Amino acid sequence: MRRRLILPAIPLALAGVVLAGCTATGVTALGQSVDDTAATQTTTAVVDTDLASSAVLAANDAATVVTDDEWSDAAAVDIDLEDTTASTTGEGVAIDGATVTITAAGVYRLSGELDGSVEVAAADDAQVVLILDGATISSSAGPAITVVTADDVVISLAAGSTNTVSDASSYADDAAANAAIYADADLTVSGTGALDVAGNGNDGIASTDDLAVIGGTITVDAVDDALRGKDALVVSGGTLDLTAGGDAMKSDDDTATRGYVWLSGGDITAASGDDGIAAATDVVVTGGSATFSATGDSSDADASAKGVTAGVVIAIDGGALEIDATDDALHSDGSIGIGGGTVTLAAGDDGVHAEAALTIADGVVTITSSYEGLEATDILISGGTVDVMASDDGLNGSGSASADETSTGGTSADGTDAEGTAGAQAGAPGGGMGGGMADTGETIVVSGGTLTVDAGGDGIDSNGSVSITGGDILVSGPTTAGNGALDSNGGINVSGGTLVALGSAGMAESPDASSAQAWLAASVTGSAGDTIEITDAAGAVVATFTAEKDFETVVFSSAELVSGSSYTITGSGGTSVTATTGEALAGGMGGGSAPGAGAPGGPGQRP
Repeated sequence: MRRRLILPAIPLALAGVVLAGCTATGVTALGQSVDDTAATQTTTAVVDTDLASSAVLAANDAATVVTDDEWSDAAAVDIDLEDTTASTTGEGVAIDGATVTITAAGVYRLSGELDGSVEVAAADDAQVVLILDGATISSSAGPAITVVTADDVVISLAAGSTNTVSDASSYADDAAANAAIYADADLTVSGTGALDVAGNGNDGIASTDDLAVIGGTITVDAVDDALRGKDALVVSGGTLDLTAGGDAMKSDDDTATRGYVWLSGGDITAASGDDGIAAATDVVVTGGSATFSATGDSSDADASAKGVTAGVVIAIDGGALEIDATDDALHSDGSIGIGGGTVTLAAGDDGVHAEAALTIADGVVTITSSYEGLEATDILISGGTVDVMASDDGLNGSGSASADETSTGGTSADGTDAEGTAGAQAGAPGGGMGGGMADTGETIVVSGGTLTVDAGGDGIDSNGSVSITGGDILVSGPTTAGNGALDSNGGINVSGGTLVALGSAGMAESPDASSAQAWLAASVTGSAGDTIEITDAAGAVVATFTAEKDFETVVFSSAELVSGSSYTITGSGGTSVTATTGEALAGGMGGGSAPGAGAPGGPGQRP
């Protein structure tokens, strides 16, 4: 049985437990200055190990790749392409007019121009290597190169050569072979030469089994998908420039151990009308560099092109991935694990969206634009550097069991507070705005790393709970009253790390009074660029930080704070307020509580 986290999501608190030591340090990486004398503490970071790339790959069938050391061109059979026919003096080749058929295992070198097609019809256990050495193959009736039968086929691009293949302008709906290069066998593309592929009727390069690209400079322009490996699509080398009306890269076998895409090397640039990568099961990135522009039809209001989409898991542990997508940049119907690499995302909808769990353990994740930055049922950030820019929520812990958008704040079309109305209708205590929506079990856990959020809606928003046990967090929240820098239905517990949250006052939420680490919350009005300073009763500076946006509230937590003590919070204009740790913004103690529990903040305090 496949070891994989699939819906419904397992709450992170119930997943495998990994102990990770972390040191509570200052937040200088966030443009702030905090005394770095905090004690070292051990925290519990919850990680589903199945989201590591090694585990995901181990759960899949290994793809077939024929490397260059598995064959030799010393005895290659030369085939001269001559307009509408061809010639050869070797064995294993049948020529019928403009159709060249390879009938036996071996290595074949093709040169010249052919207005026709090349077919491979060898034994089922045959390995066939086609060396393209200055070959141009154009077919007006179907694929330029078709593999009918064989075990493994290699298309090797000779050093210094430029090769071109193009196919028919259309295919019948029931056509078995419908790509410029079509293989009903495992196919490997290798070498150091160049290959231009025009998929005029449908796909560019397609295999019904595994498709591997390990070398070459390959340009594909396809009406539909540029590269498609049904069982698996793997890229470990080469330079790829892909243009697709459909998906740029695709694997669509929905068998549990197949239908995956693995990028471990190479340099990929892709522009697609649909998804950049579409995998029925998994997408794994461990190396290489890939840039995807999945923008679809900009004139179509319903365009939903995604950057990378997977049916089960996306696992990123290396490489560099840059995405610009009309819809989600990264999207999984299951879970997403980021354990390394550099990921830069711009999205018309979510930057990263997982229906189940999203974990970030290492690497650099930068979301330059999005509607919502990170969205999943369970979000765990235990390491790395994460920078989120969102027009709505920065982090959104939201699942199918929750009321999603209507339960996480914002204003309705008539300008009223949607969550406040919903809470009042549900009989939530406290009245007014919020007062206590139901905790539907989602979790947001930050146990390490550096997290920076700039959100037009809620900065960190969970329909369940928020737990901060480590890491450095800076939230620049909303400037309007309908949202807050922090928002939860099940409470915010802080036991480690450094938290700075600036935002508007209308829906502001404070951490729980039961939090093990002391925190401050105060109403302080300021403007973008203001320097905020926190001092203790003796006048010693505890922290300073600079506001990125206008703000009305400040929430701060650090190991430097002492429970029960008072501190002065001063803005650039000299205006200062005094706040005592543990006192909520609305005057009560603590943050969220479930309906019926008696929200302590009273009117105006969001659960």
